[in-house]
Amino acid sequence: MERMIDPLELDRQLCFALAATSREVVRLYRPSLDPLGLTHPQYLVMLALWEQSPLRLREIADRLHLEPATASPLVGRLESAGLVTRRRSADDERAIDIELTADGEALRERALAVPGEVVARLGYPVERLERLRDELTSLLEAAHRAN
Repeated sequence: MERMIDPLELDRQLCFALAATSREVVRLYRPSLDPLGLTHPQYLVMLALWEQSPLRLREIADRLHLEPATASPLVGRLESAGLVTRRRSADDERAIDIELTADGEALRERALAVPGEVVARLGYPVERLERLRDELTSLLEAAHRAN
């Protein structure tokens, strides 16, 4: 007798596969980020700022798909660590500009090793990870369009 496919089976759920994978992959970053004094969410903020600094808080939140109220405490902790500065924008007093400090800029050099270390821990070929990243980015865009 053929087994019926249960659409509510946990292992068939896209949301479960994504959430569990995300937790495990983020955990792989910890040994590389701990020596830098960064959590994974703080690392994401720094990645955005290493691409372009200064950025408005809203721009960082948008890049990371976060609410500004969620991004603000991350930036606050980075400011306490001396890696960024926050100040009211000169051209819009409602906006907050986030800028790397010299220490924040210097940390980029040490962070260059992080991607390679994570790839090595995963044991996947870089080309496969790039294809997977591209698929996930496409899925993220589709989810945004659906909302």
